[in-house]
Amino acid sequence: MKTVDINCDLGESFGTYQKGRDEEILDYVTSANIACGFHAGDPSVMRKTVQMALEKKVGIGAHPGLPDLMGFGRRPMQITPDEAYDMVVYQVGALYGFVKAEGGIMQHVKPHGALYNMAAKDDKLADAIAEAVYRVHPELILFGLSGSELVKAGDRAGLKTANEVFSDRTYQEDGSLTSRKLPNALIEKEEDSVRQVVRMVKEGKVHSLQDVDIPIEADTICIHGDGIHALEFAQTITKGLTSADITIESIGQIKG
Repeated sequence: MKTVDINCDLGESFGTYQKGRDEEILDYVTSANIACGFHAGDPSVMRKTVQMALEKKVGIGAHPGLPDLMGFGRRPMQITPDEAYDMVVYQVGALYGFVKAEGGIMQHVKPHGALYNMAAKDDKLADAIAEAVYRVHPELILFGLSGSELVKAGDRAGLKTANEVFSDRTYQEDGSLTSRKLPNALIEKEEDSVRQVVRMVKEGKVHSLQDVDIPIEADTICIHGDGIHALEFAQTITKGLTSADITIESIGQIKG
């Protein structure tokens, strides 16, 4: 029987905790990536989201991004590896403090948006991010796009890594995600999303927009918490995976 983690980006509001949405989504995911203030979130939202994740017994991870609130961290920036290292240490350290203060243990780190996509292809940037995570705590699990430079960098640094796949995004034949600027970047039908994730987990394949099957490794599945239908996607995907005899567990349990 296959086993997989489901993660969601949460805590991405400002000033007030998005209790209704985030609380409900936490019932259907096993790992939460909590924004650390650069692309979204603030100290109050971080604390409250950590508390809720601990109450729900969901694995907690830091979601560090680029310092770009206007662009929600999704616009590429020219940064050096040293700058990437500093940004990641700063943000992971902040959330780590909140988790420790609430009596919890941080499970993982998943870069956000443009930082994530840049590190998927840039080995020097990826190495800097992996080193930052390792220096904060070597037991943290580093999430990266399946087969990407970020996953390879985590392996080189001695971290546990998780190959991440996406339930609501389409793929290019090189294994990268289709840019949000292009048509058909997002999967909007729940049945199409379920079909894609089940095949990725059970068969290790995903169909690209170029009409080619590509190999893929699926340790954790992402659901974007800012999506209009995020809750519905989480509910449907959980049901679809269970129906396909796939066990859902937090990445911390899977990686041991």
